[in-house]
Amino acid sequence: MKGNCAPAKMLYSRRDDVTLGNPFGPFARGWKLVAETMERAASHYRDSDATGFENIAKCVTPELAYLVEVERLRSKVGGRSDVAPLALRVTSVFRPEDGLWKIVHRHADPITTAQPADSVLRR
Repeated sequence: MKGNCAPAKMLYSRRDDVTLGNPFGPFARGWKLVAETMERAASHYRDSDATGFENIAKCVTPELAYLVEVERLRSKVGGRSDVAPLALRVTSVFRPEDGLWKIVHRHADPITTAQPADSVLRR
């Protein structure tokens, strides 16, 4: 959230099936593309702080886990000079790899309130 994705990268699987969908572009698949996408996304945030995490659902089994949440933060986004609040709905999927839980999929987007039906149409 402060323009540096190195700490977050440590949480991700390095396997070919790792995927990432973020608010700034299409899905990325495979560690190389996921890492590049994370770097590009991180460059859009400056002076950020997490302000809360709303847990919507979670499930943990020995082989797989998922977490559905709303992440709230304050950040300078893009070229803006003001710190603004924002929220992302996030789904993260984890699996154990070499004794550690790793993210194998994360999807985040800014849709956290009801939207009109035509909002799915490209404008």
